[in-house]
Amino acid sequence: MNILISGGTGFIGRHFINRFSEHRYTIITRDIVRAKNLLGDSHHYITSIGHLQGDEIFDAVINLAGEPIVGRRWTGERKQALQKSRWHITQDLVTWINSADVKPRCFLSGSAIGVYGIHDNHAFTESDKALHVDFSSELCQRWESIALSAQSHTRTVLLRTGVVLSPDGGALAKMLLPFKLGLGGPIGHGKQWMSWIHLEDYLNGLHFLLENKQSQGAYNLTAPQPVTNKTFVAALGEALGRPTFIPMPSIAMKLALGEAATLLLDGQKVLPKKIQNEGFTFAFEDIKSAMFDLVGA
Repeated sequence: MNILISGGTGFIGRHFINRFSEHRYTIITRDIVRAKNLLGDSHHYITSIGHLQGDEIFDAVINLAGEPIVGRRWTGERKQALQKSRWHITQDLVTWINSADVKPRCFLSGSAIGVYGIHDNHAFTESDKALHVDFSSELCQRWESIALSAQSHTRTVLLRTGVVLSPDGGALAKMLLPFKLGLGGPIGHGKQWMSWIHLEDYLNGLHFLLENKQSQGAYNLTAPQPVTNKTFVAALGEALGRPTFIPMPSIAMKLALGEAATLLLDGQKVLPKKIQNEGFTFAFEDIKSAMFDLVGA
């Protein structure tokens, strides 16, 4: 396929491009030199959608752009940056799709399980709406709404992404050093749900949705067995052969991150019902097997 992709230099984007190198990629990036250092010279790079030639035809558009939402306070300025990095590029892509003489066959656009809002026990599937509205859910709902304005012109898929696990990026990479030193433990009370997915399953799921002509609408890209934070860190500690007795107090997270601490202290129990019903099989359904594959000795 000939694919136009935003967010190609990000954690998921670069793994996807390297994993499925049989496709041809045009990569939208603000820094072409950095992108070539990460991904090589064999791809086509542009700095904005406006630099596309009028006669270019793409089989698919994949939108993975967005500033990382975890790890920094949600100041007013930060919230605007998070919104702009998601909403503006998505709107630009939709505008291009809707005006293109030859439409792409599909548009896969990023989202997150934050769209459902925070809840202690409800198991969310794709048919559920948010039960609690906060900044994260509003951010994702607007993000999805913009993407869906392309669905009258192309098959549109929303990628509701959970916590993607890999030792070289994302949340797990940040956790490894303290856990290897025996300094890890549950965050807060540890009862909050974590809806995770092994990077391999995420990449394969994304490719499944790219190729499956019947797939459209929202999909939860999470493993079939979400776990509590306490179970998650215990599995990580077991895989590393390290204790996990030192908790991170809730008050410390709130002091450090303010409103953004909700992403770590609260959670959602999210199930990938739709993609499973369409025939996708997960290689890593339980957290213990995933952790041993990712970081086990």
